[in-house]
Formats: sequence, structure tokens, C-alpha cells
Amino acid sequence: MTARWKQVAAGGAGWAIVALAVAVCAAAPAGADTFPVTSRPVADEKAVFATVESYSVVPARGRIGGVIAQLNVREGDSVTRGQPVAVIADEKLALQMKSLDAQISALQAQADQANIDFTRTEGLVDRGIMPRTKLDETRTALNVAENGLRARKAERDVIQQQFNEGQVLAPVDGLVLKRMVSVGSVILPGDTVEMVAQQDYKLRLRIPERHARGLKVGDTVRIDGSETGDRTARTGTIDLIYPLIEDGRVVADAKVDGLGEYFVGNRLRVWISGGTRAAFVIPARYVTTRFGIDYVSVQSGTGAVSVPVQRGRPLPSPELADGLEILSGVQSGDILVRP
Repeated sequence: MTARWKQVAAGGAGWAIVALAVAVCAAAPAGADTFPVTSRPVADEKAVFATVESYSVVPARGRIGGVIAQLNVREGDSVTRGQPVAVIADEKLALQMKSLDAQISALQAQADQANIDFTRTEGLVDRGIMPRTKLDETRTALNVAENGLRARKAERDVIQQQFNEGQVLAPVDGLVLKRMVSVGSVILPGDTVEMVAQQDYKLRLRIPERHARGLKVGDTVRIDGSETGDRTARTGTIDLIYPLIEDGRVVADAKVDGLGEYFVGNRLRVWISGGTRAAFVIPARYVTTRFGIDYVSVQSGTGAVSVPVQRGRPLPSPELADGLEILSGVQSGDILVRP
């Protein structure tokens, strides 16, 4: 057999396969499930980049000056509000505490002696041995000694409170983003020791202003499955749109569940609604794939014809849970037959 006859034979076999496929499709039952193809408005999504950010990054500050004596956490550790994350030591406080302890001991002795003198004078005055003015003098001396003792104890409480404030506490529940000091660093009151990111994360979107005209609070945003590492796309809603345009971009915040597994500052590709457009959306169950090509069965007379189509992206909706966009191959008015 020559090469030309081989080509003719192969072409004839191909036409025979096509004819057989059409015959099989034409034999489809007329009473099968059908779906009319109509054009419907869908959201025209645009791809923008968003950044994973914390709702607030709060600094853990030192309340007293001194030297960092201890750091209890490092970057990436989880902390709870009020948890000690560092300790500040100040040797002057210890010296002041010792000085006040000595003064309190001396004043306590004076107060005890004043109390003894007052008790003795009170007994002598009752027996008429000493005048009542002496009793008033000893009472005044006792009051002065007791008030002086209370003042020194109050000063000691102030120093003790400064000791307690040497512990740097976490301001919120979250993760430690960065340590600003190391052990042995000298800090002043109010200096930042560590930066703590609040546990709740958000998506910070920066949208070109030409795409943000129809943007509004409550719009849905979608993160591709390729960005999340799984097969399903995550969705969220925009909860805040900032009124200030920066460098030709509108800044908006979106709330998406499950962002805690990302790094703060991670950039993701996000799809947002940029208006509406007309599209053909059919149930995905009406599409079959053979040899890598997608087909739908279109009703023709009493049978059905298999037509190749170009598949788009899934567009689920409340009325069509398995909605699938068809880019080409069908037109409005076609009746699809479920295979």
C-alpha cells in the first residue's frame, strides 16, 4: 500500500469514528435532564496583590530605666496579655530599698519609744504627778513618730512598685515579631523591648483606582488555591475601605478566615470584583471530558449532538452550586442534555 492510500485509509477511519460518535449522541434519550443556556451577569474579577498584616502591632515597652537582665521570649513565640516577656534591673533601686529599710527601722524604734513615753506620762497624769500639758507633748511626739514611719513605708512601697515594673508585660495576645534589645542593653523608661502582633490577621489590599470605582464594603475577595497550597480557594469580605488614595491605589482591608498560618507581610494574589459582565454558566455535571477535550451534549431534534467547549473557572451560586463558566462552544438558547 502506498503512502497516499495509507493517508486515505486513516482519514476514512477518522471519519468513521466521528460518524459513530454522532450516531451515539443522536441516540441519546429525549427525556433526559436538560438545561437551557442563558447569559447571566457575573462578577468581573480582577487580580491584585494583598499583604497579610496584623490588625495591630503593639510595642511592649519598659516602664522604668535600667539594664535588660532577662528576656523570656524570642521571635515567633506566642504570648498572652500580661505575660512577663523581659526583666529590667536597676541597681539604684536596691540601694534605695536598703536605705529605706534602715530608716524604717530607726523610725520604728522612735515610734516604740514615743509610745512608751506616752503610756508612762498618761499614768503619771492620771495620778496627778505630772501636768496634762506634758501628756499633750508626748501625744504629739507619738503622732509625729508614727506619721514619719508611715511616710517611709510609703516611700518603700514606691520603690517596691518600681521593682515590680521592672517586668515588661505583653500588651496583647499574639506573636512576638521582633526583639528590639538584647540582654545587657540599657534602656530608658518608655523604650520598646519587643514588638507583639495581635493574633487576628487581615488582608491589606492595594487596588488601582481604575478597578476600585465599584468597590464597596461587603464585597467578596477570593484567594486562589495555588496561593493557599490546597485545591479550594478561600474567600473573605472587605470590611474597610480607606478614603485616602496613595500612589494611585485605594487601600482596603479584607477579613479572611485561616490567615493565622501565614507570615506577617506575606504577599498573596487576590481576586476582587471589578464590575459585572455577561457569561454562560452551566452545571459542571453537564460537561464530560474525553481525551483531554471537554464536551457538552446539545439537543438537536429528537437526539443530541456532542459539542466541544472551552471550560472557564467555577462560578458557584446559591441557585447553581456547581456552576461552571463556558467561554466558547455554546450560545444562548441551546438546550443541554445531561450525559
